[in-house]
Amino acid sequence: MPVETDILPPRYRSPRRIATGGMGDIYRATDVALGRAVAVKVLSERYAHNEGIRSRFTREALAAARLSGEPYVVTVFDVGEHAERPFIVMEYLGGGSLEERLREGGQDVGQALEWLEQAATALDAAHRHGVVHRDVKPGNLLLDRDANVHVADFGIASAAGMDALTLTGTVLGTAGYLAPEQAQGDHATPASDRYALAVVAYELLSGRRPFESDSITAEAVAHVHEAVPPISAARPGLPEELDAVFRRALAKDPSQRYETGAELVAALRAAFANAAGATRTFAASAPVRAQPARRVRTPVGHWTLVGALLALAAIGGAIAAILLTGSGSGHKKAQRPPAQTVTTVVTQKGRATTVTTPAGTGSSGPGSSFGSLSGSQLNDSGYAKMSAGDYTGALPLLRQSVVKLSGVGYPTEAYANYNLGYTLLQLGRCDEAIPYLEQAKRLEPQRHEPKDALQRARHCKPG
Repeated sequence: MPVETDILPPRYRSPRRIATGGMGDIYRATDVALGRAVAVKVLSERYAHNEGIRSRFTREALAAARLSGEPYVVTVFDVGEHAERPFIVMEYLGGGSLEERLREGGQDVGQALEWLEQAATALDAAHRHGVVHRDVKPGNLLLDRDANVHVADFGIASAAGMDALTLTGTVLGTAGYLAPEQAQGDHATPASDRYALAVVAYELLSGRRPFESDSITAEAVAHVHEAVPPISAARPGLPEELDAVFRRALAKDPSQRYETGAELVAALRAAFANAAGATRTFAASAPVRAQPARRVRTPVGHWTLVGALLALAAIGGAIAAILLTGSGSGHKKAQRPPAQTVTTVVTQKGRATTVTTPAGTGSSGPGSSFGSLSGSQLNDSGYAKMSAGDYTGALPLLRQSVVKLSGVGYPTEAYANYNLGYTLLQLGRCDEAIPYLEQAKRLEPQRHEPKDALQRARHCKPG
C-alpha cells in the first residue's frame, strides 16, 4: 500500500515501504524530476532527535557517496532532510538480495563465484577509498534485474578522515558474519570485511554458515574460538581443496587472511580447478560450471598470447573435463576422412600428448582419438593451429570442441564458440560463423571481441 504520510520531499512520489533496517525504513518511490524509480532510506522517527545517530546516518550517506560510480556499489543520488528526518536516495535495483536467494536453497557454483567476484570488486574499491563496510552479509548484497550483485548499506561503515562514532568494545555487525576481532569489540578493518565475505562464500557454496547456531551468542563465540569446519564435509560433492582456502579466509588472525577480496575469489576458483584436474566428480546437489580464468585477448586477428592460453588450458580444460556429460549440440558428426595429421598439444597437467586429427573440415568420427580429449583440450589444440595460420586444420578440432562444450557455459563455451566463429570468418564462411559468434557474445556480453567479429561476419563478402 502507498504511504500516505508526508515522509518524503514532494519530488519523490508514491512511496512504498519495502524494508526496515536497524536505523530506518526504506521506501520505493518515483523521482518525478527524472522519471525513475529510486530507493529512499529515511532515519527512523525514534532516532531523529538523537544527534549521535543522526551523525552516524549522515556518515553512512557520505561513505556511500564516496563510492558512487564504483562497480557493483549501490549508487547514491541525493542526501538531505525532510520534516526533520535525514534521508538518502539510492538507485532501486529490484532483484532482491542474496539472502532471498539463499532461502531458495543451494546455489549454482558458477553463479555463486560470479556474485562473490562482484562483491569482492566493490569491497576492494571501498577499502581503497578508506571505507570499511563492517556488515557484509547476504541481506546487504542486492541484485539488479540482470542478477548482478551490488553492495549496499554502509550504515555502520567507517570512513578514513571521518570522526569515529564507534568506541572499542562496541560490537557492530551481524553475528553470523562477524570477524573474531569484531566479536571481541575491536575495530573492524578491511580484513574484517573479507572475513565476512568468506562467510558469505561458505554459505553460498554449502547452504549454511560455518559456525551456524540457533544461539547468536554461541555463533559469535565460535567465530573467536572454534576451528573452521571443513566445507567439504558441509555439503556432499564439494572438493577437499576448498578446505584450505576457507582456513585461510577465516583465519582468526586478520594478518593471515587473503589481502584482497579478489585474491580470495581467485583462490576459490583455483581450488575447483585443482579438484577437477584430479578427475573428481561433484554431486548434483553442488552443480559446478566452468569458471573463468582471466582471458587475455588481443584485437580481432589474434586470440591470446600463447603463455596465457596454456595457463587457461590448465584451468579451463581441467574443469571442462569434469563438467562434460556428453555431446549434443545439434551438430552432426561427419565420417572421418582417411587422411590424418598429427598435432602435439599440452594437456592440463603440462604433459605433451599426440592428437590424431582428421584432415579436411569434418568433425572426428567415433574412432578418432578426439574422444579421449576434453572440449577445452580440443579448443586449445585448435587455437594452436589458428596461431600458426592453419585455419583449415583448426576447423575440425574447434567444431568438436563446441560440440563437447555445449551447455558448459561461461567462459569455456564462449572461448570455443569465438574460436570456431573466428576461424570460419577467416576462411570466408561468414554466414556459418554468425551463430557461433552470437553464442560467444551471449555468453560474454561484456567483451568487445565477439561483437567486433560478429559485425565483420555480418558485413563480409564470402571469399
